Amino acid sequence: MAKKTSATNQYEGMFLFGAAAATEPQAAEANVRKFIEAHGGNIIVLKKWDERKLAYEVGGNKRGTYFLTLFAAPPAAVSQIERDVKLSEDVLRVMILKADHMTAEEIQNHEPQKPEPREERGFGGGYGGGYGGGYGGGGDRGGERGDRGGYGGPRGRREEGAPEGASAGGGDDR
Repeated sequence: MAKKTSATNQYEGMFLFGAAAATEPQAAEANVRKFIEAHGGNIIVLKKWDERKLAYEVGGNKRGTYFLTLFAAPPAAVSQIERDVKLSEDVLRVMILKADHMTAEEIQNHEPQKPEPREERGFGGGYGGGYGGGYGGGGDRGGERGDRGGYGGPRGRREEGAPEGASAGGGDDR
């Protein structure tokens, strides 16, 4: 006997708009409502979540504005919403996840985490330089030595009576 599914599921949607949405958030919210409600969805929560610099340029935009929504919709509506977003020139990206476990209060109270500052990444420098580092942590992987055992420094002391080439460090012999 097949399990009967409900007519609607609850979804969490994250919509990424270009920088223009930061100055006119009402227009972006109206767009999100249009995408969801056109396919039988019912919005429970819709809020401007965050505006930030993007990790890489998307559609010529270096900054983006995120809108977070919790909505109920038939399962077939999700693919239609994603298709409409791809056809839209206003929305850069969308991600929709099933969120039956989420409540409206959780979405409303969810605040974005501030991005951690990026460390400056050098290339070379230190003793031995290059990709793996060596002593001094000059590579882009940091640390006292490179993070690969036996790479960029001595492998460890030899044990008495150990065969030639064996070391106490237990590193692999490459």
